[in-house]
Amino acid sequence: MAHVLRTPKGLLRVLNWYPPYRFAGIRVLVIADDWSSARVRLKLGRLNRNYFGTQFGGSLYSMSDPFWALLVVNRLGPDYVVWDKSAEIEFVAPGRGDVYADFKLTEDRLEEIRAATADGSKTLPWFESTVTAADGTVVARVRKQLYVRRKRDR
Repeated sequence: MAHVLRTPKGLLRVLNWYPPYRFAGIRVLVIADDWSSARVRLKLGRLNRNYFGTQFGGSLYSMSDPFWALLVVNRLGPDYVVWDKSAEIEFVAPGRGDVYADFKLTEDRLEEIRAATADGSKTLPWFESTVTAADGTVVARVRKQLYVRRKRDR
């Protein structure tokens, strides 16, 4: 199982069978072969519809939860420790249908992290993503803060 998680396609398969995602209507559509991006869809269905008939806020957050940490840890490699530290979500408009979240990790961001951690220090970078409806309407803005540090030599 651990080996499967080391490839984007393997992780994609595991996440799409992960019960909290599967039953919430969350589907990982793509994880780039170089771990530079991911795209996720949340289908509106009876299991994630709130009292008002729109996307449940917890599902909107859940669809965004692991991706920044997964992209960063796999791009930086095994010499780094990467954890989720904090998160914020701003609900902008009701999700009345399927919604999407895109995550794009640039080489510039990775260089900032490498430079900040070169001496063994931790860094706490923030990453932002937007949840949008199929027509491009912004449904939510999600911010995630990661804890990143180079591993100490043993």
